Amino acid sequence: MIKSLIIGDLVAKIPIIQGGMGVGISRSSLASAVAKAGGIGIISGAQVGYDEDDFESNTLAANLRALRKHIHKAKQDSLGGVIGLNLMVAMNNYEDHVKEAISAGVDLIISGAGLPTKLPSFVKNTTVKIAPIVSTSKAASVILKMWDRKENATADLIVVEGPKAGGHLGYSNDELDNIDDINYDEEFIKILEVAKTYGEKYNKEIPVVAAGGISSPSDVKKYIDLGASGVQVGTRFVATHECDAHENFKMKYVNATEDDIQIVKSPVGLPGRAIKNKFLDEVSISRPKITKCYNCLIPCNPKDTPYCISKALINAAKGDIDNALLFCGNDAYKVDRLYSVDEVIKELTSML
Repeated sequence: MIKSLIIGDLVAKIPIIQGGMGVGISRSSLASAVAKAGGIGIISGAQVGYDEDDFESNTLAANLRALRKHIHKAKQDSLGGVIGLNLMVAMNNYEDHVKEAISAGVDLIISGAGLPTKLPSFVKNTTVKIAPIVSTSKAASVILKMWDRKENATADLIVVEGPKAGGHLGYSNDELDNIDDINYDEEFIKILEVAKTYGEKYNKEIPVVAAGGISSPSDVKKYIDLGASGVQVGTRFVATHECDAHENFKMKYVNATEDDIQIVKSPVGLPGRAIKNKFLDEVSISRPKITKCYNCLIPCNPKDTPYCISKALINAAKGDIDNALLFCGNDAYKVDRLYSVDEVIKELTSML
């Protein structure tokens, strides 16, 4: 029998969280389908309003409006399923997005790409659950110790992202070049102990979820057996009919080979994993003209950034794949066709 993923008073019958993928890859369509199927659907808060009419002229307002709209729609279409938001701490206007999501009725906020130091204070006196994304036991200890000391609070969930994930990664380029030397399983077990320590202090269960490169039923079973309360999956949900991305983007996953997937350096200095394409070839040689700064990420300086990451990711969501940054997980090449969300979930849980 499949064991539910329980986060305080939130109950997901299927212990799968769909990873938050931006720009525009996981919005209300994908998130609601996963939540309706019994998992936890996650909307990415990164430039979520990229297709609003006033996005170019009034970016923040467009994003906040779209965030509210997609949370409401996902809650409605999932028939009351669990809907969360993924927000990068490195985003400009992070607090505005958190407060808008809380007001819109989001159930869970998952946050990485930096230390979400103030997140507990933002959700104080609400029912919204919070989860940091970490890659090491050291990072988990630092965040939970900080929250304990400064906010008298702790995590409701911990997401442990391994080196095989897509998008921005919490590892150095050197570490990713020697990926076999990273002992993710050992770190995961250490993080289970960190969660247990703070769970006992706050008299609550802090579920720990494995993430990064989880694409098969055996992957899911492995981490559940290791002590995970669930898994987070991104790549497999991109190649679904319900995914919010353009069909061209989905088919790049279907048609990718193992050699097409490479580590890239993002304009904000973080390594990422993406599918090789014309865009990556061109930006390795010359810097494209940047006509507008979307003020999306704190570490980005438009004067010296190699390219605009917002524009590159928006192009991906819209299907302009030759001029796009195509983030993906390590196992994207294993995707052989487009599936329904129900098919993916049924397959991934087939060994539980």
